[in-house]
Amino acid sequence: MGAEDVNNEAVDSGAGGARTVGAVLDVARRQLGEVGPSALSLRAIAREIGVVPSAIYRYLPGREAILTELIHTGYERLGAAVSAAEAQCDRDDYLGRWLATWHAARAWAVDHPHEYALLYGTPVVGYRAPQTTVAPAQTVVLTLAQISIDALASGALASSAAPLPPPGPAVTADAEAVLTSLPGLGFDVPPDLTPDMVLLVIDAWTTLFGAISFELFGHYVGSMTASCEHLEALARRCAAALGILSAACRK
Repeated sequence: MGAEDVNNEAVDSGAGGARTVGAVLDVARRQLGEVGPSALSLRAIAREIGVVPSAIYRYLPGREAILTELIHTGYERLGAAVSAAEAQCDRDDYLGRWLATWHAARAWAVDHPHEYALLYGTPVVGYRAPQTTVAPAQTVVLTLAQISIDALASGALASSAAPLPPPGPAVTADAEAVLTSLPGLGFDVPPDLTPDMVLLVIDAWTTLFGAISFELFGHYVGSMTASCEHLEALARRCAAALGILSAACRK
């Protein structure tokens, strides 16, 4: 029995299968930076980890399955980094929790640019991510929503200095639909949470990943060089729009 046969037998066991999937994803993440997602090769990955392609195929049947797992685990890894950073702040330090969320998202993206590009960059030609990737993709925005709801419920939100311009009926309807969905996502929704506040959280989420994408994809060349400081300024502006103005205790 050769080394390849031994490796393939290990794949057949449950623990061996989990280890093999982990090894496949480790190699695939590196390939994202070397050849890009469109050129991921199951055969090349199998050769590198020392198994035949059919041994991988039973767990990850082809490039699309590998891409789906990379996206799913990428969102999970990003969400875990954000959740860990936000959890380090005192629960009543709403601005600190807000800023920690923004900075942790950027730090993960900077440390894992090719994974970030798979999640938020140009879609892979011929591939469409399944619905199973939606839930892990929501961690960051749900964290921002939870911070905002906690601040509102505690009475810590400052009054807005100026009324918000009306967003229009279609956008308002979208915000109302999101508001209605929050209890189903596990939120204890205060009665005074408004569609405008929901929209401000969505705006903040959009601003956060827009700024990260502009930085990583080179759109700030010739304009913004202080990327971390700029992100903090954006975070504070979005927080202020919601009324989250208290001094942050950065840990």
